[in-house]
Amino acid sequence: MKSYNILSVCGSGTVTSSMVAEKLKEEMETRGFHVRTTEAKPTEALNYAQSGNYDLITHTSPLPVEDYSIPTISASSCLTGIGEEEFYEEVEKVLKALNK
Repeated sequence: MKSYNILSVCGSGTVTSSMVAEKLKEEMETRGFHVRTTEAKPTEALNYAQSGNYDLITHTSPLPVEDYSIPTISASSCLTGIGEEEFYEEVEKVLKALNK
């Protein structure tokens, strides 16, 4: 099974990004995707993205750069629960596109 690397970004790069990362891993596993995550601060996101090791960025705080050369998806719905299913569907759509 192919593994996908997702960067999970929040303001401090620890608590919220870890929570989102765990929820995302669990949900994507039920959809047939193996996901590995790394937590980061917004100021670290560009360096991680430029490493070429990540397929996607999810974030709960604003990102300081417009273009990371990989998809970025707001994960705020994981905190509120409102629109959470749509968030997972969007992530799944990106992962399926990467698998082609």
